[in-house]
Amino acid sequence: MSSQLLAMVLAPLLGLFIVSIGNGFLSSLTTLRLDTAGASETVIGIVSSAYFIGLTLGAIFHDRLIVRIGHIRAYSSFASLIAVSVLLQGMYFDASFWFFLRLLYGWSAIGVFLVIESWLLLASDEKMRGRILALYMIALYGSGMIGQVGLGTINGWGEVAPYMAAAILASLSVLPIVILPRVMPVVEKIEPLKPLELLRMTPSGVIGCFGSGIAIAAIYSLLPLYLQRIGLSVGEVGTMMASVILGAMVLQYPVGRWSDTRDRRVVLITLSIACVLLAAGIIALPPTSPFLIVLLFLLGGGIFAIYPVAVSFSADSTAADALVRMIQGLLLINSL
Repeated sequence: MSSQLLAMVLAPLLGLFIVSIGNGFLSSLTTLRLDTAGASETVIGIVSSAYFIGLTLGAIFHDRLIVRIGHIRAYSSFASLIAVSVLLQGMYFDASFWFFLRLLYGWSAIGVFLVIESWLLLASDEKMRGRILALYMIALYGSGMIGQVGLGTINGWGEVAPYMAAAILASLSVLPIVILPRVMPVVEKIEPLKPLELLRMTPSGVIGCFGSGIAIAAIYSLLPLYLQRIGLSVGEVGTMMASVILGAMVLQYPVGRWSDTRDRRVVLITLSIACVLLAAGIIALPPTSPFLIVLLFLLGGGIFAIYPVAVSFSADSTAADALVRMIQGLLLINSL
């Protein structure tokens, strides 16, 4: 990686890493606090869904703002809104109010993701995109894991401390963005990109992002349930899930480097087939098998690598002035 390219991608990666630590523990904390307050499962589900509603709404509208005011100012705006929503959540408890705040958080978070992904893709070429997006995913999942691991410690500081910590992290994440870049991506105009046009432009990318969204949702929501029902304890389930996320982190860069040297469609097909075989192997193994954690590690590496490879493939055939809208469309499909 050239020093010029590293200078362009270091700032957004650092910013993403810092802000995502807070995001890593805030979603779990919201659920736990609602449950402690006696909220019903339905209310907890509705408040939790607000984040994803915000993601979807933001994925529809944010491209115009980024093009109009630029990546650095757009990121600063979204990070500030994240800090405000988190502080308000810590100041006042009400399920309806929290629904609005989580929606605002999701709306802002998708703006952060859109800024970072478009920045990285505009800064790199097709020979480096797989590796650059792999670093993006490593920063995202690594920070999320740190946030989850640190939740207990931060929660011990006091009832409001976790919200203050998340807001501080969101504010600090702006510093690399505004201090480090010497050159920032420039998008002079934006080309409207309708869903059907996106599908015609990159059917493999659209299908890859859609399938990735479904598979990752199943990993987070259904895999723990499956592991528990085959007889694993809560602690063992946590260990197995940690191995999945660790696989996602460790294998991102090798897969990204591989996709930079091969036809990315072949890589997508190979990853998909490998994930099917690994899932079948997991089902076939007894819960006491020592190979279970190995297969889960590989499954995490495969499933979580599909999205960056699909985005890299789509970016290879997209003009620079349509790149932001292309990423916006793929994020929307993935969020849905």
